[in-house]
Amino acid sequence: MSKLVFDIETIGEDFDSLDETTQESLTRWVKKLTQSEEEAEKQLLEIKNGLCFSPLTGQIAAIGVYDVEKDKGAVYFQAPDADITDSEEDNIKFRVLGEKEMLEQFWNLAQKYEEFISFNGRTFDVPYLFLRSAILGVRPTKNLMANRYLSSQPKNAKHVDLLDQLTFYGAVRRKGSLHLFSRAFGIESPKANGVSGDQVGQLFLEKRFFDIARYNVGDLLATKKLFEKWEKFVKF
Repeated sequence: MSKLVFDIETIGEDFDSLDETTQESLTRWVKKLTQSEEEAEKQLLEIKNGLCFSPLTGQIAAIGVYDVEKDKGAVYFQAPDADITDSEEDNIKFRVLGEKEMLEQFWNLAQKYEEFISFNGRTFDVPYLFLRSAILGVRPTKNLMANRYLSSQPKNAKHVDLLDQLTFYGAVRRKGSLHLFSRAFGIESPKANGVSGDQVGQLFLEKRFFDIARYNVGDLLATKKLFEKWEKFVKF
């Protein structure tokens, strides 16, 4: 069965550029639920930094894909107004595209695969991909949200969310991040090179687009290796 690992990186809108109604909608609860100005400021900062987590106030900066059988992949990433050409490093192709073009490329590629592998993809990556695709007028080609349990998933779009599998659908009390699972299984963490997901927005502002793309590669490789551990030692 053809297997594709996938992962996305996202960025948020500039809060100060949002219209007043949207700002009010996002922050009206802060004063009601905070006890001091200091606490309110802290919550407001978290809201501003968290705009990347919603497809309604954010967008996709990079989409990474990795073919498990062929042992090679690609990262499609935004690099507005940057002089960056397509390239390849260590069996990973890097291709600069706009967000809509990235989504079109991903869904076109998805048609060729039957099994999809992610880490926390069902509660983040896939809903984000679906909604950003809808907003930009792109039609998904696979239903990667169908039937959470592997035994009941359609054969042409089986989605293995490793967070589901390694926590046994929430039976494990503490879920754990990709970093923690990688560390426990002796896999190099995506954070090994000093970049983490919450820095992507700042890297984008600094036009460090290739750093975002390379961080995405780390996510892909860690997820692929973790999948191999799960398949060999945990899967029944």
